[in-house]
Amino acid sequence: MLRKGFEVGRSVHKFYYPKSIPEIRKSNSGSKRGLCVVTVRAVVFDFIGTLTNVKDYSMEDSRKKLCKAIKAEGFDVEETSFSEAYSRAHEKYRVIRYQELVEVTNAVWISEALNNLGLRTSPDDVRIKTALNIFFEDYVKSFELRPCAWELLRKVSTDFKLGLTSNFTYAPVIYVALRRLAINKFFNAVLVSADVGWRKPSKRIFEEALRRLGVRPEETVYVGDSPLEDIQGAEALGIKTVFVPSQFYSLEFLHENQIVPDLIVKDICELYHKVEQFSSNVGNTANKTHQNSSQSAQRNGGAAAEI
Repeated sequence: MLRKGFEVGRSVHKFYYPKSIPEIRKSNSGSKRGLCVVTVRAVVFDFIGTLTNVKDYSMEDSRKKLCKAIKAEGFDVEETSFSEAYSRAHEKYRVIRYQELVEVTNAVWISEALNNLGLRTSPDDVRIKTALNIFFEDYVKSFELRPCAWELLRKVSTDFKLGLTSNFTYAPVIYVALRRLAINKFFNAVLVSADVGWRKPSKRIFEEALRRLGVRPEETVYVGDSPLEDIQGAEALGIKTVFVPSQFYSLEFLHENQIVPDLIVKDICELYHKVEQFSSNVGNTANKTHQNSSQSAQRNGGAAAEI
């Protein structure tokens, strides 16, 4: 079953304020945040699933490559023993990561697996980092931009500061992928959970994104595909939200969890075509035109991906 993520450098894009300042008009109905008019200054995107698809990726093949790479780096391990030790260590830290929302990098549980097999190493061991680079090669190559994603980023970056937040256990994967897809130039701030130390939906990673962009929650729009990590996490801070169904999360899954974003679009192309009316649509419940179209996206895999 395909999952979302495994779980260099950053370029600063000069931004321009629009000639006519866009406004977000919040509805005063229901449990939303009341009637107000604010200026949108920043848009923050999720990465895997929201801006990219994952195509033709095999976790099993990557796991085999990891074991071969570990052995090539001089660790005397047997494939089955290493695989079992790796799985135990991974599950231990998976529970910590999802319950406490702290991020733990792959090197930690690989090192623990090797130590449990009687070898002496640490997460900082350069040999482990080399093996991880080999492990993630196929995953980086599997990313492809969703239709209209590049055009959307180019258009939005002329009027707003752009940020990106990604739950990922090995930060170089995200930085390399952004450069490979030629979209790193659009972002003023890129935050990866492995670097920040906290995972979405923890408020800490959203707060850090706001700090780096120099904006307040009410001046920010978050675009994501995960109802729990992206939409619920951002809304908890008062950030306006846009839900985009993906290969990982369908509109039906959003409704099953009873999460109500400020705006729902059927795909990135629809968001691209709505950019001119973007700020007046977000938060207007009358514009949630796709809430009943659960067939617009098929759920394929559940929650966020990781190794």
